[in-house]
Parts: sequence; C-alpha cells; structure tokens
Amino acid sequence: MSFYWRVARLTGKLLSALWMSMTDFPRADAAGRHAITRNWSREILHLAGVEVRAVGFPTDAERPVTLVANHVSWTDIFALNSQHACHFIAKAELRQWPLAGRLLANVGTIFINRGDRKETHRLKHVVHELLAAGETVAVFPEGTTSIGHDVLKFNASLLEPIVASHGEVWVVAIRYFSGKDNRRTDAAAYIGDMSLLESLKLIHQNAPIVAELRFVEAIDCARLTRREVAQRAEMAIRAVVQSPVSG
Repeated sequence: MSFYWRVARLTGKLLSALWMSMTDFPRADAAGRHAITRNWSREILHLAGVEVRAVGFPTDAERPVTLVANHVSWTDIFALNSQHACHFIAKAELRQWPLAGRLLANVGTIFINRGDRKETHRLKHVVHELLAAGETVAVFPEGTTSIGHDVLKFNASLLEPIVASHGEVWVVAIRYFSGKDNRRTDAAAYIGDMSLLESLKLIHQNAPIVAELRFVEAIDCARLTRREVAQRAEMAIRAVVQSPVSG
C-alpha cells in the first residue's frame, strides 16, 4: 500500500467516524457507545499500520476504572480505546488536530489547559461525574510524550481527581514493536516538533507496528495520596518499559 493511499483511506475512516460521532454515537446507550469506540479505534489504527497486542489486560470492557499509562504516541489514545473505551484527560492543543481533534471531542475527551490552576477544580468535578456514571477515564501522567525507552516523572496533580474519587486505577505499560521481527521500535514515537503527517509517514515506512498494552496492576486509591499513586504507577510502568523483551 502506498503512503498516499494509506492516508486517503485513513482520512476516509476518520470522516466516517466523525459522522458517526455526531449521529449514531449520541443516540446509543453506554454499552453501544463503548463498542463503537472500541471498533473504530481498532480500524483507525489498522489503516495507519498499527495493530494492538493486549497482554494480561482485563477483559471486562464495561467496568468503570481509570487507566494510567506512559505516553509515547498519538496512537496510544486509539490503542487504549480499542480495549477499554475511555474519556481521556488531554492537553487542549489536541482539540486543534484535523478531524481527529473533533472526533476526540465528540466522544468525550476532557481537554484541559495545564497552565490554568482553575482547571484542577473543574477536572475534579468532571471526573467524579464520569466515574459515578460508570464511565472510564484515562490519563497520561507524564504530561507529554517520550520516545518510550524510559518513563518521565509522573505529575501527581493530574491524578488528584481520580484519587479524590477513591476509584481503582489500572496501570498499563505501552511499548511498540516491529510486526516483522518483534524488536522494539521508535517509529511510533510522536515527539518534539513532529507533525501528524510526519508521524504517519514514519509509521508507514516501518509498518506493521505493534502497540503492546501490558496490564501491570490495579491500584485501589482508597487511603492513598495522589503522590503515592503516582509513584507506584510510575515505578511499575518503568520496570516494564526498561525490561528486556519477553513473550
């Protein structure tokens, strides 16, 4: 498949998903919305040249929890959504992405301006309501992407709304592999000033790429501080990210 044909097919799928997010999606019940999100996330990744490999990931797709993961690429969002439909806590800049930004907004992504201290109070209220409604929330506590060889320090403040709700955190480590020889690859890393088109081209040149979602542990936030949860999750994910490749 040529790169331009891949981009054309991916654009078509994003347009289709965007239309669905404004028509069928709002009318569906919770289980229906979750199924739609999981399905189109898998399809979008497949068209981009990325497949998902879930390792030890709980199969209860409807259970409301909070996912905490390291952040390597824009594909992380769709990879996690392919397993467990989520409301992501994301930086406001993502709303400006062509097509994908509007799609993420329509399916309930929580966009925040991390430079505004007032956002913490709003975020706490929104997350509490979502969890109370049986929805799943996802957050990347690093606050930005990295190449994926290590884990950046987790920002405990981003976990404040989750810890305050005394919810359960599922810790997930994300790694990327070549689908050809199962070696670790940096091709999916979306870092620095890289554009979305540049990222798509790099993924295309190295496709197929496998996004591995490795479930590490579940943390009961009751009686824990946000700093304790952040440190525990950060250490657990770092141990996986830095470990040698195994089956």
